[in-house]
Amino acid sequence: MTALAEAPAVEAVELEKVYPGDIHAVRGISFAIAPGEAFGLLGPNGAGKSTTIGMLNTTVRPTSGRASLGGRDVATDPIGTRARSSVVFQDTVVDQPLTGRQNLALHLRLWGKDDAAGRARTADLCGLVGLDEVLDRPVATYSGGQRRRLEIVRALSSDPEVLFLDEPTVGLDTRVRHDLFDALATLRERTGVTILMTTHYLDEAERLCDRIAILAGGRIVACDSPAALLGVLGDEVLELRVDQPERAEATLVGAGVASGDLLVIGTTVTVLPRAHRADALVAALRERGLVLRAVTTRRPTFDDVYLRLTGGRIDAD
Repeated sequence: MTALAEAPAVEAVELEKVYPGDIHAVRGISFAIAPGEAFGLLGPNGAGKSTTIGMLNTTVRPTSGRASLGGRDVATDPIGTRARSSVVFQDTVVDQPLTGRQNLALHLRLWGKDDAAGRARTADLCGLVGLDEVLDRPVATYSGGQRRRLEIVRALSSDPEVLFLDEPTVGLDTRVRHDLFDALATLRERTGVTILMTTHYLDEAERLCDRIAILAGGRIVACDSPAALLGVLGDEVLELRVDQPERAEATLVGAGVASGDLLVIGTTVTVLPRAHRADALVAALRERGLVLRAVTTRRPTFDDVYLRLTGGRIDAD
């Protein structure tokens, strides 16, 4: 964890959640998020991402540990912490028979922000994300991307210090996801809000987040900036499909590749060549009579980071 120059906007200390049946969803995780920082929780289904968000926004009671928002303890001051934060859930929560404008007005009244400043802020946010032309249409007629933008504006209209985004782009196509994250980056610059998001999508985490915590089995297995996490892997990945992966692995180790720089999944062998030349490693395999069905070199990705930390891929449902 990096040192913070000021009190954290969000802090988790040894948070744990055990559900009935001795199901350990979260196992003693700790992190701190600076004001204005964008922090990502990355991992597959069941890693504990949504449960962590729930414990921080008061919708899930921790089994043990401590959480705070802006110095307020989530357990002892839930109303105070809710007043400082907003949540965009995985599922749509806006009222679809109402227009976008009616949804936003209702939210402002519920939060006691229905004044000139609140209405001006909401209008400004709508302009930033391109919702002006659809505000007077029923939300039922919105596209998935428009509904998501409306939910994000709705969450920010109460002027929160912390915005929780729980899988904000699930079900959206690639173009809409990119457009939405461009809007999020703009909103973050304009408002200075602290963002804590969960996602399956590696590109989203890399584009928006200052730091990323990778979760597996309810634990944080790595936490750093995207560049630092990728930098550990070096500049190149060699990916091979072979008929005898175990024999290929032994051959590569014999050629001087560290065992920690090799990963075998099925018939695919992934190698971090580091000081070795990729073509020399391929030649060594062929000299031993191994049949290579495919040979690829590429830049490392967050999928490679996750594979080496957990042995499993990050796959969205």
